[in-house]
Amino acid sequence: MHIKYVLYEGIYLFRLINVVLVEVLRKAKTLLSLRSCKNSMASNNLLVLLIFIGCDGSLLLDDNATFIGEKTAAANNNSVRGFNVVDDIKAKLEKACPGVVSCADILAIAARDSTVMLGGPSWEVKLGRRDSTTASRAAANNSLPAPTFNISRLLSSFAAQGLSLKDLVALSGSHTIGLARCTTFRPHIYNDSNIDASFAKALKRKCPKSGNDNVHQPLDFQTPTSFDNLYFHHLLKMKGLLRSDQELFNGTSADFLVKKYAADTQFFKQFAKSMIKMGKIKPLTGSSGQIRINCRKVN
Repeated sequence: MHIKYVLYEGIYLFRLINVVLVEVLRKAKTLLSLRSCKNSMASNNLLVLLIFIGCDGSLLLDDNATFIGEKTAAANNNSVRGFNVVDDIKAKLEKACPGVVSCADILAIAARDSTVMLGGPSWEVKLGRRDSTTASRAAANNSLPAPTFNISRLLSSFAAQGLSLKDLVALSGSHTIGLARCTTFRPHIYNDSNIDASFAKALKRKCPKSGNDNVHQPLDFQTPTSFDNLYFHHLLKMKGLLRSDQELFNGTSADFLVKKYAADTQFFKQFAKSMIKMGKIKPLTGSSGQIRINCRKVN
C-alpha cells in the first residue's frame, strides 16, 4: 500500500489510498455499535475521554508490571467501557492492513463515525497519530475533569488543554449519549440545590447515599441513544445528571451558550470544530511512539 505523509497544522496526515481500509473500519464500527444501545453509548464515552487526555491511545493500555494505567482512574473506573469494540476493529484492520493504523487513529475515526451514526455531526479527522508506549493513572487523574467540578475548575481543566469556554460547553454536549455511575452523580443529587427536586428524588431511589455504586443512569434521560441537543434542554430545567453538567447553567457566562445550543442544533457545528481542536492535543507523530498491534499492550 502506498502511504503519503503530509505535514498539516503540526500533525502528520495519513492519506490511505486504499479505500478498502476505510471501508473495513467503517463496517467494523457499524457492526459493533449496532449490537446494542449500551455498546453505542459506551463507545462514545470512551472515545471522547481518550481524545481529551491525549491523542495517543494510552487509555487502552492494560496495567502491567511497569505502570498502572488509566482505566482505573477516578473518572474512568467502572464507567468507561467499549474496549472490546476497539479490540474488534483493530483485529479487522490488522488482518486487512497490518501495522499501519494506530489505536489512537481508530479512536479518532470511531468517535466521528459513532457520532454520525447516532444522528450527530460529521467532521474531518486528521490521521497520522501514533500510540503511546506507557500510561499513568496519576496523570489521568490530574488531566480529566471530574464530575464534581464547579465551573471554575472545569474552565481551568479545559484551558490547560488549550480549550475555551465555547469548547467546554459544546463538548459537554456529548453527554447527550452515554451512562454515568451512581458514584459520579451522588454528590449532585444529595448535596446540591441547583437541581430539580422531583428529578433528584427519582434518582435517589436508584442511587442511595450508600450502595448501588455501579448502578448506571443515562446522561440524557430522554433520548439516550440519539445525538441531539436535548442535553441542553435538561440543563435549562435543572435536570443535569452530574454536578459538572449543571454547572454549565448556573448563573455564569456559560448560561448564554447553553441557551443558544438548546434553541436549535447549531451546536453541531461548534461540536465538530471543538472535536477537531481536541483531536490535535499532544499527538505522537513521526518516529514517536509506535503502531500497536494489540491496543491493550505495547509491542
